[in-house]
Amino acid sequence: MPPINEYMAHVQLLDDAYRHWTGESLPSPRALSGPERLHWLHAHAPYSLLAHGTEDDPCFFYANEQALACFKYPRSAFLGMPSRFSASPLDRAMRQSLLEEVAANGIAHGYSGYRVDRDGHAFMIHEGKVWTLVDQRGEYRGQAALFWPDERSIGKVD
Repeated sequence: MPPINEYMAHVQLLDDAYRHWTGESLPSPRALSGPERLHWLHAHAPYSLLAHGTEDDPCFFYANEQALACFKYPRSAFLGMPSRFSASPLDRAMRQSLLEEVAANGIAHGYSGYRVDRDGHAFMIHEGKVWTLVDQRGEYRGQAALFWPDERSIGKVD
């Protein structure tokens, strides 16, 4: 298992790239800042955060605790898995269209659709955002996503 500092570096990358595209930080309680905020995003955020890399068949390199709970995978099995497996075969074409929109525009907002957990059960994601990951040097690092697992919790972070 990678050290916690590696996860915090991934969360920082996702947050910085999100700010690049939206002008805002990832949603979090106002009272949190610095490492405490990054830890909250990783361990306690009520929404899923995940990211895949730049491979020809992109693989997940980051998932917060909420994402792992939604997909019902242990971290060791989820990280390194091709991200296309997050959608059922029936939903992969729609997912691919979304990723192509993100590649063209940098970000896509308001996505809802189905994903599939480790057991093959479909679950709905709400108010998804997907964005291009660019690091501080402007280099392409993949794509990241945020989604709410329950529409009643959308926007509630305090």
